Amino acid sequence: MKKSMTISYEVGNNLYLNFTNKCPCACTFCIRNNSDGAYGSDPLWLDHEPTMEEITENLDSRDIAKYDEIVFCGFGEPTERLDAILATADYLRKRPGCPALRLNTNGLGDLVNGRNIAPELCKALDIISISLNAGTKDEYMKVTRPRFPDAWEAMHEFTRNCVNTGEAKVIMSVVDVIPQEQIEASRKVAESLGAVLRVRTFDE
Repeated sequence: MKKSMTISYEVGNNLYLNFTNKCPCACTFCIRNNSDGAYGSDPLWLDHEPTMEEITENLDSRDIAKYDEIVFCGFGEPTERLDAILATADYLRKRPGCPALRLNTNGLGDLVNGRNIAPELCKALDIISISLNAGTKDEYMKVTRPRFPDAWEAMHEFTRNCVNTGEAKVIMSVVDVIPQEQIEASRKVAESLGAVLRVRTFDE
């Protein structure tokens, strides 16, 4: 495991932000199982969690206006550092040409932080993308292996709370490697919560 301080990295026309390696899940398909980075990035294992001073210094070196989106998504669950997300979003909004801000999350931030965090996130960000991963609880628990026994229910509640704010676009995602029946079950779950399902290809 090679460690570095890759706070931001580019994927296509987007800039991704890597603030933590902590995660409440141990997904069977996690990219961390096979690589130190993502999509050709430098290693994303952090030697320490970056301070706000380090984050803003890093972002000051970027021409943020050239990106389509800035995405809170690194080698961990971003809501493990909720305060850093909110402070960084506020910082970025004040810079000229700030693009859309998106969070990629496993939807367990309420359990991580011990409260309903949807209102704060949806006020600060434009898009909330939640990894649904499976269409049924049994399959979800089998592939994501969360440390919380009520993770499936909490992820649904978080999604519903985000939708109910009416402030951000809410997406749930699955990867196309799961069986078609799981994709259709996932679509029903997303629609029941008021979210849009996105089926991602495995190499996205």
